[in-house]
Amino acid sequence: MSTQNDTAVDVHELDAKVQQMYTDVAQHPDETFHFETGRQLAERLGYPRGLLDAVPQDALDSFAGVGWFFDLAELQPGERVVDFGSGSGTDTFAAGSLVGPTGRVRGVDYTEAQWAKATRLAQESGTSQVHFLQGRIEQTPFDDASADCVISNGVINLIVDKQAVFSEAARLLRPGGRLAIADIVTEQQLTEAIVSNTDLWASCIGGAAQHEDYRSMIERAGLEVRQMRANDYGFLSDQAQGATATYGVRSMSVLAVKPGQTP
Repeated sequence: MSTQNDTAVDVHELDAKVQQMYTDVAQHPDETFHFETGRQLAERLGYPRGLLDAVPQDALDSFAGVGWFFDLAELQPGERVVDFGSGSGTDTFAAGSLVGPTGRVRGVDYTEAQWAKATRLAQESGTSQVHFLQGRIEQTPFDDASADCVISNGVINLIVDKQAVFSEAARLLRPGGRLAIADIVTEQQLTEAIVSNTDLWASCIGGAAQHEDYRSMIERAGLEVRQMRANDYGFLSDQAQGATATYGVRSMSVLAVKPGQTP
């Protein structure tokens, strides 16, 4: 089995490209990217309008998710949630409205502009159950078994060491906890030329794992995959659409569960 971890992609260059891309998404959401952004995208993906109404408009403007997964997450009042790659906070705020004032949602993102924007919006909105941390999702400072659910939207494909991300999610989840995510995967393995292209990585294409490899990484982390479903999602640029047609690049929503009973 091969993964993007085996390629010659320049990790430092990739980090810089990703941070620049998502700094632009945070600060200039009206610019043209390879992908769509904003509330209209969220509604088309399946987000109910009532849920989006609970999200600050400035966060929604920078929404760049690739799928709907909250029906899989089944968040309940009082639950503890971690959002991997929280961006400007759309999914974190949405989760906060679902778990309510007795719950807790912690968003983690390493792009400073995204973290700063989300933190400002949390302070302005007075949403006490939502908190944001600048850091990497491969290694968070949270305690073992401290989350009922880990969520993520269109982010894990940007990470070179995806196995580390899934292992971190498994560490954070309590027994019976859920991983509910949307991400970009492929039908066919991408070529080395595509995978080593940091511009294509930053555009959510170059880092997409073949979907069976993706599922295997989740399972190797110790989680049981319960559902994988395709989303109605498409890229905007000719280059991205060409990769979609050739390699079957597509969005999937995934539900996985950590074995064991709730303490």
